[in-house]
Amino acid sequence: MLIIFIVFALLSWIVSAQLKRRFKKYSSISIGGDMSGAEVAQQMLNDNGIFDVQVLSSSGHLSDHYNPANKSVNLSGDVYNGRNVSAAAVSAHECGHAIQHAKGYAPLKIRSTLVPLQNVSAKVLNVIFIAMFAGAIALPSLIPFDIALIIIIICYSIFTLFSIITLPVELNASRRALLWLTNSGITTQHNHKQAKDALKWAAYTYLIATLSSLATLIYYIFLFVNRRN
Repeated sequence: MLIIFIVFALLSWIVSAQLKRRFKKYSSISIGGDMSGAEVAQQMLNDNGIFDVQVLSSSGHLSDHYNPANKSVNLSGDVYNGRNVSAAAVSAHECGHAIQHAKGYAPLKIRSTLVPLQNVSAKVLNVIFIAMFAGAIALPSLIPFDIALIIIIICYSIFTLFSIITLPVELNASRRALLWLTNSGITTQHNHKQAKDALKWAAYTYLIATLSSLATLIYYIFLFVNRRN
C-alpha cells in the first residue's frame, strides 16, 4: 500500500508541476480580441444560448470550477482577469461544463448523483481508519478486520466509479472549449496548440486520480481475497 501511495503521489506531483509550469508559460501568450477570462466565459455562454449562468471570481490558484447547484462558472483571479491563452482555455473549459449541464449531458448527471455518495464514503473511511488505528494501538479490537475491509472496498469502489465517470466529463468539456475557441477566433493556428496542451495536462490530473483510486481498490480486494483463502 505504501508503494502505491508513493508512486501515485510522485506522479501527481509531476503532473501538477507540469500543469502549473504550462499555465505560467502560456499566460504570456495573448489571444484574439485581448479578452479577459471572464469575458471569454461570458461570450461562450452567450454563443451557446446560456443566459442563466453567472461568471464569478473566486479565491485560490487553479481553483476554477463550474457549480451546477447555483449555475455559476467560478474562475480564479489569474483566469478571471487574465488576457492570455491559459485564461481563455481554462474559462472555456469551465463553460464547457455549463453547456453539459444545460444540454443534460448524461455522464455529468451521473457524476452529480455520485457526489453525495462519495462525500459519505469519505467520512465513513475516516471513521474506519481511525477505528482500525485505535484498535491496533489502544484496544483489542473496535471492528473486525474483514468487516473493515469490506467497507473500505465499497467506499473505494464508489471513489473509483466517480473518477472513471469524471474522465469523459472533463474530456468532453475540453473538446467543447477547444472547438469554440477556434470557431470564435479567440485562438488561432499560432496559439491553439498551447490552449490544447494546457487542457491536456489538466486532464492528466484526473487520469492519475482514477488510476490511483483503481490501484488502491485492487489492493484492498486482493488483501480481502487472500485473507479468505
